[in-house]
Amino acid sequence: MLRDEDRIFLNLYGFDSWQLDGARKRGIWRNTKELLALGREKIIDEMKESGLRGRGGAGFPTGLKWSFMPKEIGEAPHYLVVNADESEPGTCKDREILRNDPHILLEGCVVAGFAMGAHTAYIYVRGEFFREAERLNAAIAEAYEAGLLGPDACGSGWGFDIHVHRGAGAYICGEETALLESLEGKKGQPRLKPPFPAGVGLYGCPTTVNNVESIAVGPTILRRGAAWFAGLGREGNVGTKIFSISGHVENPCNVEEEMGIPLRELIETHAGGVRGGWDNLLAIIPGGSSVPLLPKSICDDVLMDFDSLKEVHSGLGTAAVIVMDKSTDIVAAIARLSHFYMHESCGQCTPCREGTGWMYRVLNRMVTGDADIAEIDMLHAVTKQIEGHTICALGDAAAWPIQGLIRHFRAEIEDRIIAAKTTANTAPALPDAAQ
Repeated sequence: MLRDEDRIFLNLYGFDSWQLDGARKRGIWRNTKELLALGREKIIDEMKESGLRGRGGAGFPTGLKWSFMPKEIGEAPHYLVVNADESEPGTCKDREILRNDPHILLEGCVVAGFAMGAHTAYIYVRGEFFREAERLNAAIAEAYEAGLLGPDACGSGWGFDIHVHRGAGAYICGEETALLESLEGKKGQPRLKPPFPAGVGLYGCPTTVNNVESIAVGPTILRRGAAWFAGLGREGNVGTKIFSISGHVENPCNVEEEMGIPLRELIETHAGGVRGGWDNLLAIIPGGSSVPLLPKSICDDVLMDFDSLKEVHSGLGTAAVIVMDKSTDIVAAIARLSHFYMHESCGQCTPCREGTGWMYRVLNRMVTGDADIAEIDMLHAVTKQIEGHTICALGDAAAWPIQGLIRHFRAEIEDRIIAAKTTANTAPALPDAAQ
């Protein structure tokens, strides 16, 4: 369990002021000039040594990603883009950072931008986050007035500007290249890679796209040292993480915890436990709606980190923990998620455009048992034809929840189909109208 002195996000719940004076009391914007004086290479080396993996879902090493940016700044400017599009169902961690502690993100932008040779950052905010964007803009205005942003950011001699761009509420724009397309005023559709954004990104210039949480923790890691951050969690899965816990728990919440905390401990310690007790648990989606669910038997012992969840055929994703007790219609729940991914597909790739709709229609029939047993294997086969065959990971996100359902709750689907056929066969014959 994470000690209070190791917490990075000290105003996650908004008990203190979100404004600049409150942020400074919490240590934000303290000795930022000295952090920049470390130099670009030293900052990136520290981030690599810290072991921080991206907090947006993929878990790619953050320091390594920053190092992909060109070392020399040529005619093309470098850009930092912060992904605050947070549209993954069940996920609400970045929203709380924007709402309650925006300055921790702004300082992180300055440090990360400097490390990558960027003089400009764009924060792409989900369209529905109206008040959060409003507060973020107010915090940026405070930072400019205090000289923390602008032509001489923090008195460092490095010019740095931050702009907020509000999206239109499209899930696909959470994919980094679709986000860049949207920023450029185009339809939000993922780009083919290569080229990667570090070479050809926003406006064709070197760009790094990072999640809000990934950027926000940077200054604290530099102040306290890479060894401190790497000492939390377990090897390959270090540091702290904000978990969003929702569903059938007594106290839904966001909480910053140590990576690798047991899933059961996370829920019982911070969310008041499963409604009706742990034995009433049916399944948990551990990392946002796009990762496969886990039945209670696995949830009893699994750890909450990238590698542990990968070993049980799921994923940490955004660490949005969705709890479902035994009152849940598990087939209907996954069908509802399937409808979401059908609706949010950008339509660019044939497997996703056609497959998400097909999967939803078949799964929706399985909710009422209006299907054949053979269609279960057919549905699974189609998920495999979609997974890994699209430009971005939305095809995977649509396939994985269904794969998890079939893997762990196949018997539930079969029972519905058998029950529906039995009912149809034993229904009383209708009277002969001719008689």
